[in-house]
Amino acid sequence: MSSTDPSTPAETDAESAPAPPPRLVFKHSALGILAGALFVVCALPLMLSVPYFWLVLLVPVGFAVWLLRVRTTVDTDSVTARSFRGSRRVPWDDISSLRLGARSSVSAVLKDDTELPLPAVHLRDLPALAVVSGGRISDPAGDL
Repeated sequence: MSSTDPSTPAETDAESAPAPPPRLVFKHSALGILAGALFVVCALPLMLSVPYFWLVLLVPVGFAVWLLRVRTTVDTDSVTARSFRGSRRVPWDDISSLRLGARSSVSAVLKDDTELPLPAVHLRDLPALAVVSGGRISDPAGDL
């Protein structure tokens, strides 16, 4: 027999639990792995006939690892930029502004005048970045 009483402890705890802070993950499309697989299929005849041509397989494997690893995670407290070799977490208080680069790339300018590239963040992502930042960064589309 089940109870539909809304005052059960399990339901009250779930309702009173605070919502997790907003968090966005900017990453490259995993569709690029399909391009790497196509490269492997096209290189297969040469791999079987030319000695040591199998080393060419390192290119799509490295590309796939790069696609899956590189990303930027943004929450209300900090920005984490994850590159191929490591990651760096920077609190919002250490970021003075954003720099818009060539080909719609975005970098965070820190208070010590160094730049932190934000992988996979583009100009089109700035409104979402402004929302998650909690007002620390203004929405450029809203300023028009």
